[in-house]
Amino acid sequence: MSTAEPGDFTRDLVRWSETLAAIARTGMGFTQSLYEKERYEEILKVAADIRIAADDALEIRREQDHFVQEWMDSVGEGVPGYVTPKVAVGAIVGNDEGQILLVKRRESGVWLYPTGWADVGYSPAEVAMKEVEEETGILAEPVQLLGVVDGMRMGFSRFGMYMLLFHLHATGGELDGHPLETDGVGWFGAGDLPQPTAGAQWWGEMAFAAIRGARPPASFDAPREQTWRGGD
Repeated sequence: MSTAEPGDFTRDLVRWSETLAAIARTGMGFTQSLYEKERYEEILKVAADIRIAADDALEIRREQDHFVQEWMDSVGEGVPGYVTPKVAVGAIVGNDEGQILLVKRRESGVWLYPTGWADVGYSPAEVAMKEVEEETGILAEPVQLLGVVDGMRMGFSRFGMYMLLFHLHATGGELDGHPLETDGVGWFGAGDLPQPTAGAQWWGEMAFAAIRGARPPASFDAPREQTWRGGD
């Protein structure tokens, strides 16, 4: 008998929905067959029904047509039509005092390390440096890749997304939060993180260990024994 919590099942519904939708959109991007395109569109409708069930569990109300149209609008042709997870980059920045650099998000009021979507033309480490400087005014150099995280599996993304999490060391600059994206920036010790700070229960220990000089191998989500049945 399954021991999964209701929230875990809801996350599975979202994941199954997005996976089905990605398969269908990729198929539509490559096929030249009208019959196959119609079948893929039917899959999108099934995926939308699954997504609605998940949203109902979260007390969010959105219609099937909204999801189908949203997915249809994103269909490309050939390689551009191959649906893959989006890539985000996170930056754990430490200073010589053993503190971590956090940003208060303007739209949510939640504190988190600097993050941003990967930009074309930059390496992941360059994106990390750029996001830190743009969001906080601090200059930092990359030290190591801490890990790769599946956002949907962790439950903080409702679409396919991978987060590349880097450790950086501050080398200069002054605290100067981005006026449109942040509502505060600051340095914080392990025992005085501001509230609310997002996800510190999973990244906090790893982050401060890295800031203190630990160099563990990059982490990643271990394969599940039953990928499509909610197994851990």
